[in-house]
Amino acid sequence: MRFERQAEQLGAGVQVGIGNWVQQLEANKQAYMLGFVQRADFQSVYQASMTGDAFVTQLNANAGNVLSANEKAALVALLGATPDDISKRAQVLRAVAEDDDLKTLEKNRAFVLMQYFGYLRRNPDDFPDTDHSGWKFWLDKLNSFNGNFIDAEMVKAFIVSIEYRQRFAP
Repeated sequence: MRFERQAEQLGAGVQVGIGNWVQQLEANKQAYMLGFVQRADFQSVYQASMTGDAFVTQLNANAGNVLSANEKAALVALLGATPDDISKRAQVLRAVAEDDDLKTLEKNRAFVLMQYFGYLRRNPDDFPDTDHSGWKFWLDKLNSFNGNFIDAEMVKAFIVSIEYRQRFAP
């Protein structure tokens, strides 16, 4: 699963509370973002020839327009006269990815996705759900409880599911 490899990359050498784990995690995040902006699929969408404003505008649009005018201006200024600089692009991408408004916007969607990854060890469109209908059901349920996963019985529902129990039953 691709997600698991990325999680391993971000957590490599990190043991919370031991040694310089905070610095190691930060270094891992920087390396991850630097590698991400160099991927062919990223570069095909965000060409090196884009202006700083075009790059930030497109990132923001793909993130759901989460940046304020001031945040956007600061990121365009960070790119400055060298908007094709990969290290600057990595910083801008990370700033958008870690934006508080994006976190709020995506929190419930990410929580349900993590239920699939963590408990079922699969993508939400893998068999038996080939159309995201199960994921959508759980997202709608979580949203109906205003994001309160306890009241929505999210974790309970996944760990008592037949699919989960068949994987871990003796």
